[in-house]
Amino acid sequence: MLKNIPKTWCVTGVAGFIGSNLLEALLKSNQRVTGLDNFATGHHKNLDQVREAVSPGQWRRFKFLEGDIRLLEDCRRAVKGAAVVLHQAALGSVPRSVDDPPASNASNVTGFLNMLVAARDAGVGRFVYASSSSVYGDDRRLPKIEKRAGHPLSPYAATKAMNEIYADVFARCYKMETIGLRYFNVFGPRQDPDGAYAAVIPAWISALLRQDPVRVNGDGKTSRDFCYVANVVQANLAAGTTTNASAVNQVYNIAVGERATLNELYAHLRQKLARRFPHVEKSRPIHQGFRPGDVRHSVADISKARRLLGYKPTHSLAQGLDEALNWYIESLQASGNM
Repeated sequence: MLKNIPKTWCVTGVAGFIGSNLLEALLKSNQRVTGLDNFATGHHKNLDQVREAVSPGQWRRFKFLEGDIRLLEDCRRAVKGAAVVLHQAALGSVPRSVDDPPASNASNVTGFLNMLVAARDAGVGRFVYASSSSVYGDDRRLPKIEKRAGHPLSPYAATKAMNEIYADVFARCYKMETIGLRYFNVFGPRQDPDGAYAAVIPAWISALLRQDPVRVNGDGKTSRDFCYVANVVQANLAAGTTTNASAVNQVYNIAVGERATLNELYAHLRQKLARRFPHVEKSRPIHQGFRPGDVRHSVADISKARRLLGYKPTHSLAQGLDEALNWYIESLQASGNM
């Protein structure tokens, strides 16, 4: 909870997975929020769920703007009066960026630059933005340390690396306060289980419950640092409110600091779901080719975020799955996909 911090916040991508979780946390802390979304990947139902989760008085503190970060004027409307921007809007997914690089660049680079310009011109106090573990690219060293990034392996990774460059330039040229958060494989409530670019956890849960094939890229030994969305919310609020001068104009790994292979993730999901859906126990994965642009292994060193932001993840992979599983199941049932 945020206490005695009278701020007005701007959240872009507010109808999306992470954006709507940030909105809920801010409103429950009685903050004022202006949210921007064009519903390219966000959903009205996410905002409806936030409205149900907060009080009527808290909901009245929220102002929604339908707009597009690719349009500078929409960005200016969104940041007006904001003390802190939490910039989450982007076209995610490595495969999507491989299929359509110009679309990813338009949203993730042009849109990002528009938001920086709008925030600069409006005198926003701090600009916190979503970066990605994908910036580590071909650097195979583990754990991933902020000062040791490699060459991007996908257009999506290139856009996130450019975000960090632009944020650093604006901090130097215009004395803006920026903080980048390199997310590692975030999962949790309001994450879309459908579509060609669905993240692995909701996609596999959906497949297991529908008795569809679970497709694993490669041999299943690829590993990731899976991070529950509550950890990401905590990091954003810490970045938006820190009074530690040394914490500003930095980038941070936001993860748990532990990795699991895809095979281990599959075993976790099958075990947890089989308790309620016995047919899941019979499922066996189908292995297919490695995905272009994917890195083989990823685990974060989160010591910098601990030290400068006071970040302390509250959920491991198993704890996050336990907390989120009901939401995934109920979402699939509500959509008629089970």
